[in-house]
Amino acid sequence: MANQDYVSRAPAKKKKNTRNGKKASNNASGIPLKAKLISLLLIVLIGVFSYGLWSLKTDPSTKTPLIEPIKTTKDKKASSKTDELPKPPKEKWTYVKDLETKEIEVGEYKVEEKGPYKMQCGSFKTQKQAETLKARIAFSGLEAQVKSVTGKNGTWHKVFLGPYPRKRLAEKDKHKLKRNNINYCQIWLWR
Repeated sequence: MANQDYVSRAPAKKKKNTRNGKKASNNASGIPLKAKLISLLLIVLIGVFSYGLWSLKTDPSTKTPLIEPIKTTKDKKASSKTDELPKPPKEKWTYVKDLETKEIEVGEYKVEEKGPYKMQCGSFKTQKQAETLKARIAFSGLEAQVKSVTGKNGTWHKVFLGPYPRKRLAEKDKHKLKRNNINYCQIWLWR
């Protein structure tokens, strides 16, 4: 197939056809009928408004202001009543007097402290796993301990933090460990 030269060719002319097959006619004025009607309506409304303002300006009834006479009468009874202050009302409540003579009973109560708490974060079969968790806890800024316990199932290496005097302090460290992706820590009483 031979190459064709499209540059020397003139572009094809497009014909505009409407539905009916007739040519579309261009508006000579360029302004649609709707815009003409809206502008005519605005001109009429502005004229009516300015005529209303002019008629209010020239109307004689709007020139004179309305003045009503002020009636001034002096009664001796009315002036004497305004000089005196009314008597204060009688109080409906007696709590003010009751509070002055009220005696307060002080109860004695004792807060029982359950004791120190510890937080255990893991129990492993090998010492290496326990030391790894202890290192991860150290990277979060806390100090953990590893304790080896021998039981029926063999030797277990427990990783724990503490002692904490209050449970709230243990909960605070537990949340800090959770933010560092160390989960499954339990808080128990120190035994």
